[in-house]
Amino acid sequence: MARDLTSLEQVRQLSVEADRTFFSAQHDEIISGATTDIYFVRTYEILKDLGLLHIEVTAEIFPRRPGIMAGVPEVLNLLRGKKVEIWGLPEGTPFEAKEVVMRIHGPYGEFGLFETTILGFLASSSGWATAAREIKEAAGDKPFICFGARHVHPAVAPVMERAALIGGAAGASCILAAKIAGIEPQGTVPHALFLIIGDTVEGAAAYHRLMPPDAKRTILVDTFKDEAEEALRVAGALGEALDGVRLDTPSERGGVTPELVREVRTRLDQAGFHHVRILVSGGLTPEKVRLLAEAGADAFGVGSYISGAPPIDMTMDLKEVAGRPVAKRGRLPGIIPNPKLQRLYP
Repeated sequence: MARDLTSLEQVRQLSVEADRTFFSAQHDEIISGATTDIYFVRTYEILKDLGLLHIEVTAEIFPRRPGIMAGVPEVLNLLRGKKVEIWGLPEGTPFEAKEVVMRIHGPYGEFGLFETTILGFLASSSGWATAAREIKEAAGDKPFICFGARHVHPAVAPVMERAALIGGAAGASCILAAKIAGIEPQGTVPHALFLIIGDTVEGAAAYHRLMPPDAKRTILVDTFKDEAEEALRVAGALGEALDGVRLDTPSERGGVTPELVREVRTRLDQAGFHHVRILVSGGLTPEKVRLLAEAGADAFGVGSYISGAPPIDMTMDLKEVAGRPVAKRGRLPGIIPNPKLQRLYP
């Protein structure tokens, strides 16, 4: 399905297997335009009949709220080989509401079909990157890892966690996301290990014995007993080899509080385990991260705040047609200058 779907007849002939394994779009389906809105195909047919499909236009994209730019490489890859020129904000750049974040110039027939796809790339990734940046600002110089893959469809989990890395996450637990970003995935083990083994210290000892040296020895301590008690037991068993303890107390028990973090930190220090770091996870928001960081937490695992972030609504407007300034009512005709834009393609 490499050929663009530029006619209603091609859309009619598009067949999808009844026993399709997964409902997510495949790469060639995205590239062909199968994930676009049907009204762009109708537009293509009309413009082609009128001899206007290849008229030169300039389109500008702007967001509805401030955020962090992400998803740019996917846009460039989608339009690679097309006869277009693209200017935009580089990946990771902050933007303001209504600021022009991307400008595309070329024959409408070269890129108009992909408006839906382009906006989707930018809207979702920018929303996730923005949420990650909010966590980073709350955490200060303390790192956080994205644990959000379990909250989204697997097809977009790597996209989400890559966006979190753009926004400031120090690592990602999703294997494919980390590999795409050129790093190794981070994470130790879930509660399931300790529940099956039946004891936190036995599970920690098995992890230490069987995992490679480069695997962080950060152990969950909220499975069976009081978190401070378990932290001391694990620290006593692993000694200098223990990198940290992870607090993931469920909301049914009040979640992780600043008071709990202070107690665990104090008891570890009093027992001489100053090197043991405290990683906190479970329903974290920027407000909670800020409070827990002040209480002594050293690192964070953040999932749903990032994965559940709303997309940043992006709009694409035509601003020039055949060199003539245009705009729909309520918008300013013509190109809106933005010195922050860089030439991205070709």
